[in-house]
Amino acid sequence: MNQLHIERCLPDGFLAAALRADAQAGLTAVPKTLPPKWFYDERGSELFEKITLLPEYYPTRAERSILAAAAPGIAAATGASALVELGSGSSEKTRLLLDALRDAGSLRSYVPVDVSESALIGAAHRVLASYPGLTVNAVVSDFEARLGLPAPDGPRLVAFLGSTIGNLLPPERAAFLARLRAGLREDDALLLGTDLVKDPAVLLDAYDDAAGVTAAFNKNVLAVLNAELGADFDPDAFDHMAVWDPQAEWIEMRLRSAEDQVVHLPGIGLTVQFGAGEQLRTEVSAKFRRDGVAAELAAAGFAMRSWWTDEQGRFALSLSVPA
Repeated sequence: MNQLHIERCLPDGFLAAALRADAQAGLTAVPKTLPPKWFYDERGSELFEKITLLPEYYPTRAERSILAAAAPGIAAATGASALVELGSGSSEKTRLLLDALRDAGSLRSYVPVDVSESALIGAAHRVLASYPGLTVNAVVSDFEARLGLPAPDGPRLVAFLGSTIGNLLPPERAAFLARLRAGLREDDALLLGTDLVKDPAVLLDAYDDAAGVTAAFNKNVLAVLNAELGADFDPDAFDHMAVWDPQAEWIEMRLRSAEDQVVHLPGIGLTVQFGAGEQLRTEVSAKFRRDGVAAELAAAGFAMRSWWTDEQGRFALSLSVPA
């Protein structure tokens, strides 16, 4: 019989307080910044799903192709009884792993972890409909701050896909990986998705598509601030930018003020001035090299066991175990 359990690791009001704190800190910083987590209200999630289908946006297709080829070997190597997915979203790619673990005979539970309870419940019901007898333990959590994982009854495979780890700055990545390692047992494993360094033109196209979907996604953070903090941002007064930083080897998404303007955020009692041409950084998306990924994992207490890329070498999955 299918079972769905929901564990809530966030205190009441956590997200609202986090948004207020991030907006206050980021909009008073020099230069101004906002974390990318605030793109994802309902419209932001819909826009991102559209981005994953764009011809310019290769990461989703590349990662899926790797999973299609490597999933049986991953299942055999880990013998995982529980698949834990961090930042689960729609959980579509995860079906390749669920199928492989089921076919290997080890799968007993699926643990999607996401900050959005509604997204979790939707994903959980879709998975339950396809996997009779599976237990789903959905965890409402912010993986950066309050990552709570159910006590295991066997080996766990923790999947952190989509190169979401690239949205963290290097010190944040180090802290996250160390916290994750501290919560794992010796028979657990980590499957990590990382977008790779490549021709900057390919990267820039992926973050500034011809149809303007990424631009709308970027500006959606302003709509979130308007809705949640009573702000009066005019999205049309900002232009979308994607910039490659060759030293840091990451893409930055920014919003550039088209004019001198003043924005009010009554929800936090803040008034912000933007000069014409001033930029607000909304996302960092780091690109990786194999040696760098292995070194970051090792520093956190992991040992990389396997590394796969798609045929064009654009994206990588790595399988690591506690060292």
